[in-house]
Amino acid sequence: MIGSGIAATRLSPHDVGLQLLENAIATALALGALILTFGPVSGAHFNPIVSAADWWSGRRTRTGLTSRDLAAYLAAQTVGAISGAVLANLMSDLPAVTLAHTVRGGGHLWLAETTATFGLVLLIAALTRSGRTGAAPAAVGAYIGAAYWWTSSTSFANPAVTVGRMFSDTFAGITPASVPGFVAAQIIGGVLALAAVAWWFPLPGRPIPIAAP
Repeated sequence: MIGSGIAATRLSPHDVGLQLLENAIATALALGALILTFGPVSGAHFNPIVSAADWWSGRRTRTGLTSRDLAAYLAAQTVGAISGAVLANLMSDLPAVTLAHTVRGGGHLWLAETTATFGLVLLIAALTRSGRTGAAPAAVGAYIGAAYWWTSSTSFANPAVTVGRMFSDTFAGITPASVPGFVAAQIIGGVLALAAVAWWFPLPGRPIPIAAP
């Protein structure tokens, strides 16, 4: 997100819409590739909200992450996001760490983050509970790429990413003062998604029949 954001501002310095398009396409494609790469290793858990939802959903059946695994994942996700920001800065010949000054706050942005996170968790749960996890790389990448455009917040939808992006004062950055509001909205979106999943997909161990087209 940060690296493509920096490249977009350099390639299209006078067209914010084109910058966002370049940023969204690169993020969507890279996310799909990363899920394919790390899915067999760790389940491609890049998002603390998704990991927490997995832990919560599987706590009774012991099919999800354990509490210890969840803590390790949350730490790794946050450290990874910060390290990614530093790496993107260095690859772009910028200072390793520059705290962002882009203010992202207000009820409309928090609502957007709640909605984006709700949709992401719901999508992943739907794929898992319907036995279609093989479609996750394309589906999740497409969702995030599209959500850049239909949310006013450009769909961070990930607390670790939100924290990481405050360490780069570039196109994708977010000022530290704006981070708590975004993270709170993302947590609310995740909780709402869990409630919807429990209602719409009540049998996590049984694949949902898919109607023939």
